[in-house]
Amino acid sequence: MNTAFNQPVSNSHSHPGILSNLSPEQRKKDQEIGLKAIREFLKSKTSFDVLPVSYRVVVFETLLLVKRALNILLQNGIVSAPLWDSKTSRFAGLLTSNDFINVIQYYSQNPDQFQYIDNLTLDRLRDVEKAVGSSSLETVSIHPFKPLYDACVMMIQSSSRRIPLFDEDEDTHREIVVSVLTQYRILKFVSMNCKETKILLQPLYELKIGTTSNISAAKLETPVMEVINLMIGKSISAVPIVDEQNKLINVFEAVDVLSLIKGGLYADLSLSVGQALLKRSDDFEGVYTCTMNDSLYTIFDTIRKARVHRLFIVDDESKLLGVLTLSDILKYMLFS
Repeated sequence: MNTAFNQPVSNSHSHPGILSNLSPEQRKKDQEIGLKAIREFLKSKTSFDVLPVSYRVVVFETLLLVKRALNILLQNGIVSAPLWDSKTSRFAGLLTSNDFINVIQYYSQNPDQFQYIDNLTLDRLRDVEKAVGSSSLETVSIHPFKPLYDACVMMIQSSSRRIPLFDEDEDTHREIVVSVLTQYRILKFVSMNCKETKILLQPLYELKIGTTSNISAAKLETPVMEVINLMIGKSISAVPIVDEQNKLINVFEAVDVLSLIKGGLYADLSLSVGQALLKRSDDFEGVYTCTMNDSLYTIFDTIRKARVHRLFIVDDESKLLGVLTLSDILKYMLFS
């Protein structure tokens, strides 16, 4: 069994009784007021406002070896980085964990090419994408002083979980990489600076957000390669791990794949999910859950306190019901 399991953290009873004090009509009215205030807040701020006072940016030249880029990502505790083409002095896309998963799929389909994997450079990733029929590198970007609302809309429309911020040098007119803005950073910024999140008290079962049907899941004994194929086929970045009773016990994420291939296990991805999770780093944040009775208020409270990428929806017995992603929350805030 997987001894690296982190007990899921549930926020479903963070504020007992708060829903019962208001009528459904009042909750809905307050929800509309809160959402309108949050949208105005997003329009009044820029993407630059979200950035911390001090931060660092890792940018990769497109001629860098893929294996070298992977090691740098893991050493810096990040899962994405902007790509820079020095020949054109332009942004060439955003490297994410999905690109490494595409590499795995390519070499599993073309084992005769595996001998060349150590010489693969980042500028060849587009060829890999075409070969496996995957979507192209993420290429959307936005100016840091554009309204934060615009950045959110662009992320939703492009199905991107992050967006690079680019400025332009006044003298050379060359692009300058300022930072990379993530959905998590945006939602945490909202949770810490917008008091109207406290009146978002409608439960999830009324909002009908998140995915509660055709949920893909795996067991601890499921081969890693099978889970990778599931991620590719469903265009998802994480797969919940359940037991025989469909109780949520863990999650396998795209970043877990990066840890495996760093160790040179490209050719041995038939190991089980349970074995793979034993190799997970100690700084894993844990599995976060919610119930259909939770409100966005409690979920924003969780985002404010912890680094959350998604919440799995469970019932009172921890049985998996669905998943609520940060994209779901952002889309609801903008367009509901």
